[in-house]
Amino acid sequence: MSIRLIVGLGNPGPEYEQTRHNAGFWLVDNLANSVARCRLQRESRFNALVAKTSIAGQEVWLLEPQSFMNRSGQSVGGLARFYKIMPDEVLVVHDELDIAPGLAKIKKGGSSGGHNGLKDVSAALGTQDYWRLRIGIGHPRALNLQQAVVDFVLHRPRKDEQMLIDEAIARSIDVIPLLCEGKFEAATMQLHTIK
Repeated sequence: MSIRLIVGLGNPGPEYEQTRHNAGFWLVDNLANSVARCRLQRESRFNALVAKTSIAGQEVWLLEPQSFMNRSGQSVGGLARFYKIMPDEVLVVHDELDIAPGLAKIKKGGSSGGHNGLKDVSAALGTQDYWRLRIGIGHPRALNLQQAVVDFVLHRPRKDEQMLIDEAIARSIDVIPLLCEGKFEAATMQLHTIK
């Protein structure tokens, strides 16, 4: 089993582009520009930006739903069903409040942890048993901010946080080829070991 579909979660539109909630889009954009060397194109039947590419010799789809975060599952479920991609061949990349900026974690399955994008993807796939790549954005309380979570995720990171998030995204992109080869343990160890 290997990853055949990489989904970046975010909200469409220029007003959301630089917000923490778009960390999944940031990773997929960087992946498309570097490793995959492809351009995401609008695909109306999936209401998403989509690219078919090759990573580590494997055919892989990149997807950025163009509905709002809480309706992401329509795009993910639609493409996965159309191309007969199983849930355990799906990697969903998203922002994670419970992980500090600068860190990223891979896991399979588990609850949505209150993340509306994940809730909708789970509903569309009919299971929570898919892979997640969680990009740490920190929690407003952990960062000593008096900000509501909904407000926090829809704002830009501070400059120092953005640098750390960008580093975590770069390290995550380094392990994507391993995930596309089905080397989940090696990818997890490499990403979770901070040098």
